[in-house]
Amino acid sequence: MIISWNTTNKCNMFCDHCYRESGKEAGGELTTAEGKKLIEEIARAGFKIMIFSGGEPLMRDDIEELIAYAKTQGLRPVLGTNGSLITEKVAHQLKAAGLMGAGISLDSLDKVKHDRLRKLDHAWDLAVEGMKNCHKAGLGFQIHTTVMDWNQHEVESLTDFAVEMGAVAHHIFFLVPTGRGEKIVDQALKREDYENLLIRIMTKAKEVPIEIKPTCAPQFMRVAEQLGLNLRFGKGCLAGTSYCIIGPKGDVQPCAYMKMAIGNVKETPFDVIWAESPVFQTLRTAAYSGLCGQCGYQAKCGGCRARAAYYHEGDYMSEDPLCILQQNS
Repeated sequence: MIISWNTTNKCNMFCDHCYRESGKEAGGELTTAEGKKLIEEIARAGFKIMIFSGGEPLMRDDIEELIAYAKTQGLRPVLGTNGSLITEKVAHQLKAAGLMGAGISLDSLDKVKHDRLRKLDHAWDLAVEGMKNCHKAGLGFQIHTTVMDWNQHEVESLTDFAVEMGAVAHHIFFLVPTGRGEKIVDQALKREDYENLLIRIMTKAKEVPIEIKPTCAPQFMRVAEQLGLNLRFGKGCLAGTSYCIIGPKGDVQPCAYMKMAIGNVKETPFDVIWAESPVFQTLRTAAYSGLCGQCGYQAKCGGCRARAAYYHEGDYMSEDPLCILQQNS
């Protein structure tokens, strides 16, 4: 079980695709004390991996303290970051605090394209320097790439770059139009490109010594089976079943891309929300409608619940319109 906490809305970048619309700090963000209480509740709910993300989590002054506290609660703390603030000193401090790994965003091997998406000069150079600093500190890292129509041809090369840099994994995020991402919905992959890229990614996974995992593309489980790949993952879409996210002000969502606050940890303990939320309970039934409800890969895939909600007026149990099986039905 894995959970993500957007520790702050504050960020030194202003990325075109940001689901949180990060930039400025949001009023009412969880304090250190509230964060520690949340961490206790997350551990009590049975979660194992805790992602500290943002915004940019390294812009929180207390991030190392929170990471260390998560470690004392038996959680495996990891970081989701743009990498630009990971100096050699910071990498060693994060390692000392108990951080187990960092996911660093890199969306293109073309510096100009990456910087343009991230709205920060030298963002590419800073991210790569952050990777090098993690490596020097003995802190494992993986590369995170958000894939769109303009960088889909680079994915295998980015995987090779991840291997070259000493990354432990390359996770590929498929654009779901949420937050600022709604303004670039035209850059999201179309159905055929989506399927073809999943085949390319899973084929590449056979060739490299690191883990490759598509995210927000649960059909990769079907593709992996069709290609004879045995993966350690149990299901494609984990929203509300073994994953959820908590916003900077304490709002709980099934996933980052489902725009619904189903409770707030300032008002109700997280472990109670996790156990009792009607939305979570509905997601756990896997009683999907449309083709997702009839599909033989339902248990392994589950369809993207966020994409279903976006394209079906909030109906998160509807079918995922991007699946190639829709075309063949």
